[in-house]
This record gives sequence, C-alpha cells and structure tokens, in this order.
Amino acid sequence: MYHWRTLRFSVLAIVGLFIIAALTPSSHAAPKPLKRLSVAEYQDKVYAAWLGQIIGNIYGLSYEFRFIDQPGPDQFPYGFGPSLEKVKQVNGAFSDDDTDIEYMYLLQMEQHGFEPTYRQLAKAWQHHVRDKVWVANRNALTLMHAGYSPPLTGSKRYNPNWFQIDPQLVNEIWAVTAPGMLSYATGKSAWAARITNDDFGIEPTVHYAAMYAVAFFESDIATLIDIGTAALPPESRFGKTVEHMKALYRQYPDDWQTARQAMAKHYFKEFDYNRGAWTVVDANLNGACAILALLYGQGDFQRTLDIASGLGFDADNQAATMSGLLAIIGGTEALPNNLLYPLGQDVWEQPFNDRYINVSRYDLPDASLRDIAKRTAEQGEQVIINGGGKRVADPAGDYYLIAPDAAFHAPLELPSAPTLNGQLQQPFEFDIYPLPTPAGTSFQLVAGDLPQGLTLHQHQISGMPTQMGEFPITIALVRNPTQQQALDQPSERVEQDYFIRVYGTDLAQSASAVLTNKDLTPQQAELLRQPTNAPHTLYNQRNDSLPKIDYYGYRWAQPQTIDTLIFNPGNPQEFGGWLLSLDVQYLDENVQWQTIPSLVMTPPMNFDNSQWLKGSFIEHTIEFSPVTTTAIRIIGYAGGIEPDAFNESPKRYYSAAHQLKVYRAQ
Repeated sequence: MYHWRTLRFSVLAIVGLFIIAALTPSSHAAPKPLKRLSVAEYQDKVYAAWLGQIIGNIYGLSYEFRFIDQPGPDQFPYGFGPSLEKVKQVNGAFSDDDTDIEYMYLLQMEQHGFEPTYRQLAKAWQHHVRDKVWVANRNALTLMHAGYSPPLTGSKRYNPNWFQIDPQLVNEIWAVTAPGMLSYATGKSAWAARITNDDFGIEPTVHYAAMYAVAFFESDIATLIDIGTAALPPESRFGKTVEHMKALYRQYPDDWQTARQAMAKHYFKEFDYNRGAWTVVDANLNGACAILALLYGQGDFQRTLDIASGLGFDADNQAATMSGLLAIIGGTEALPNNLLYPLGQDVWEQPFNDRYINVSRYDLPDASLRDIAKRTAEQGEQVIINGGGKRVADPAGDYYLIAPDAAFHAPLELPSAPTLNGQLQQPFEFDIYPLPTPAGTSFQLVAGDLPQGLTLHQHQISGMPTQMGEFPITIALVRNPTQQQALDQPSERVEQDYFIRVYGTDLAQSASAVLTNKDLTPQQAELLRQPTNAPHTLYNQRNDSLPKIDYYGYRWAQPQTIDTLIFNPGNPQEFGGWLLSLDVQYLDENVQWQTIPSLVMTPPMNFDNSQWLKGSFIEHTIEFSPVTTTAIRIIGYAGGIEPDAFNESPKRYYSAAHQLKVYRAQ
C-alpha cells in the first residue's frame, strides 16, 4: 500500500541538531592550531579504552541494581563478584550491552564507512539485537520493526522511554574515534543518541563524548567535567545536574555516601516526564552517579571503579564508561594488572586472554580484543584525516596532526514511517524530522497531494483533515549551498515516500457497550474508546496463573458495516501484557461469533511469548473484507513468562490494551 524510495544521492549533510549547531565553530573564528598525537599513543589509548570499559562493565555488573535505597559500603575494593563466573566460563571477556552495541557500530563503520547512515545502523540493530534489550533501546528497536527509522525511533512522540539511560552506554566509540575533535565527537554522539532518545535524554551522552574526546590530551578530572558541561546547550538539565554534583562534592568532600543520598533524594523519583516509568535507569540520575564517581575517584582507577559501583542504580554503566575515560587518560599502563587478569597472570598471557566472546547478540562474531582496538584506531585515523588532519611519517614514530575544530556532517536522509493514520475533523500531526530545520534546507512536497485540511510547514505535516481516502506522497529534503559554496557544491537532495490514510468516524464512539472478558471492570473497559493520546494501558490481569483468552470489542444497537480495526496495545510489562495470537470475530445473524478470515495487519504484531520485541503504543491496522454486524472483537491467547531473579511476583498470563478504533467500509 506504500513503498520506500531509496536515497538518490550519497551526500554529507544533516538536518541540524541543536547541539551540533551550538558546538560548530563560527566561520569567522580563527581555526585552532592542529593537535599532535603519536600514532602509537593513540593506538594504545584506544586499546586501553576498550579494556577499561570491559573491566568496568564486568566489575560493575555484579552491583547493577544492587544498591538502590542505600549506597554500597565504603569498604574497597569490592572485587569482580559473581560476574567473574562468566569470565571463567568464556575464558575471557564477554559481551554485554555496555560494549556490544559499540562493537556492532564498529562493524558498520567498516562495512559502510566511518560515517554510516541512520538506515544502515537501524538495519544492524534489527539484525543483531533480538533480545537482552531494555527501555529506550527496546522501544527504538520495535519501532524499527514497525517501519520507523531514526531519529523517529528516539523521538518522544513515539518512544515512551526517550529519557532513559540507553544512549550514554552505547555511543562512546564515536568519541574514541575522534581524538581531540570536540565538536565532531559531541555532534556525532548526539546524532547517534537520537536513534533511541530525545531532548535532555541525550545530554549525558554528549557530556561523556566531550570528556572522551578531550581526554586524549587532558588529564585533569575537574577540567574534563567542565569541558563536558560546556558542550551542552545553555541551561541544560544535565548541565545543572553536573553543577549540583560539584556542589555536593564541595559540601561533603570526604563522604561520598552522604553526597549520594543527597543526590538520590533529588533525582531518584518521578517527574512529569518519567511518571510510571522505571526510574532506576533514568539518564539524568545515572549521569549524576557518573559525575560523583569521577569527583570522588579523583583519577584513581580502582577507587573510581568502586565508587561507581557503590553509588548504585545501573552501576555497570557508570563503571564501564568512567573506567573507559580514565583508561584513555592514562593508557594501558594505568590499568591495574589484577583487573586486566582477574583469573591471575599465570592463567592468561594477555589481558582478558585477548578474547571478546559474544553472549548477547545474534550473529556478532567473537573477536580478539587487540584486533577490535586496532580496527577502531583505523577508523579513528580516517576520521582524523577526513576532518582536516593528517598522518605524518617520522623516523621517531608516525604522528597525527588533528584539527580540533572539525565538525560532524551526517548523511542527509529522511526517516521512513509506516502508514500515517488520520481521522476526519481530528487533529493530525507528523514531524517528518523532529529537529529544528537548519539554515539552507527546505522540505518540499514533490509528488502526491495531501488530504484537504493538511499542510506541510517546514518539517511538519499538520492540520485537521476534511477529506477521507488514501494519500501517497513524496517529501524531498533539499539543502542549498551558501553563495560561497555555490561554485563548488551543487544542491543536495533526498526523497522519501509516505502514505497517509484518513478514516471517517470512529464507530467505537457510538457503540452501546464495550466488550471485554470479566478481568476488566466496565470502568476500565471504557478507556478503550477514549479519544485521547493519554498514555494509559489496561492490563487484563487476574491473580491466578492459569492460561486464558482475552478479548476487546464493541456492541451496537444497530448493524454496522466494518472493514478496519486499529488496535493499540499500549505498553507491555516486562513479564506479561501481550497477546500470543489475534483473531477478529463478529456476531452473525444467528448471534454466533464467527472468525473473519484473511486478515491483513500493518505493521505486524510480534506474537512470541517473550518481552523483547513487544512495541509500546504502536498502532496496528487490521483490514479485512467488510462485515455487517452488531458486534465485533479482537480475541487471542494471553501471554506471560516467569519473572527474573529481581522480581518475586508469580507468573501470570495477561494482555494489555490502550485503544481500539473501528471504521466502516470506505
């Protein structure tokens, strides 16, 4: 019913990111002098960065979510703890979400070039990431499977966890491959963070990127923290958080536990943006932990690692990222041998036996840690040279001259989206690219017609449709060169197809009754047809653990002709809240339920009995041959799995629902 048009040109540009714009040096400013970094030192620091992150990840993993209400004890070192068992099992380092996405990104850089596109990264996500994915990352992945591509996958309009921790633990590689290139590293990290997150949810990622990039030349912790803050937009949420952490450190210079409690009292709670969410993995909260770990660690690797673990919450993230940062500062010599050889130097000849074993991602090859580092440094060399730097041959040892003012220019591209559903006389809004429009670019409708009542203004289609029907359109994004560039650079242009379908009246509103099984009260059932975008979810749950069938539908006083349902399941929970099957049934003239054959559902729903690929608040359009009936419903088996060790609740089978709309045949 719609198709995608491939990008027509390979170009380098970007629909502007506010952070990149803020960081890009003025064209009138004098360029900063090139920075010198020996090739050998860069390669060593890159290797150290990988080792540091792996140490922090595996060490911190034993303390992930262990300290929530109270910090850990002030009795260091903590030691590797239970995660060391897996090290023994694989006889080396093992993959986890603090390092495996970066390794996946390295593979994409090698395959597509050091500046892969959103589409290419999204394709890698869908191939490699099939489980062990949480909150914003999971929402982004399920949106990809539904037909959205970045940055829509991180947009707060579609991703209900846009404010969570995810991007700050998977994007360090962009700064590791941009040594000393502050603007490039922060711009690229912000761009990549928008695959999963939005707004201030990407700010810790940008702060970390600035510290990582500058750490190749700067060792002072306080200076690095301030450089990270300076890279954020003015009055940023995380910038204020960082200043608060500095104030707590000044107030309690010898008491990290008291500072932690003061921090938690302020940030570990529900705000308007995260109400009802899993607050323990909030980006700002865990970012605050990272800053405290740096301040109280004062550059000491072991102490920073232990404090990052003891501060609690999603501890392995802070432990991994801050350990990687200190490793860049000091190189491999700064990494303690007992952490590089947790089983003893008599067992392994190289750190972590030079093995990175994939235990978390589909089709992600095992690798040598030294080889991963070497390949990462090779990508970094390309970034350096492309950014205006160069590699200089020298008998005493080759070195790089690095352009610190280099800016990031991502591929010009428009995101894909599934069918965009609208309704007569109801507000409609679609942000084609949910970012400020940069100077010199414009969005144009180049094929098809918008429904009457809708207009294209910059990057947004909005209005109140007054015309029913199906409307295939093509939008072009055009970037015109400045007058100075016009002689050398032609206009750049990409196109993307979209499909808008406008329905008539939602028949659910005229139904005489809402139909659900008895596990929902009539008051709860009424929420199914509330014409609102409020993020409520009905959990069709009961206390026993017996398998059951759930249904949702409507009854009318008079027969209705129907050919389309739009079902929004809402937000599934971690151990239940989904359907294992879905049929549509209607009441025939004999008042018997009949199953409608040959349903067409777009996008398709995932019916596996697992949580990993269940989307949140995604509309599923169900089409079928018209039926005339007084009642219709969707029906299916409810799913549920055994809770993990962190949850003591019993297994339950139940489904979830947000909204069910009904439309008559066109």
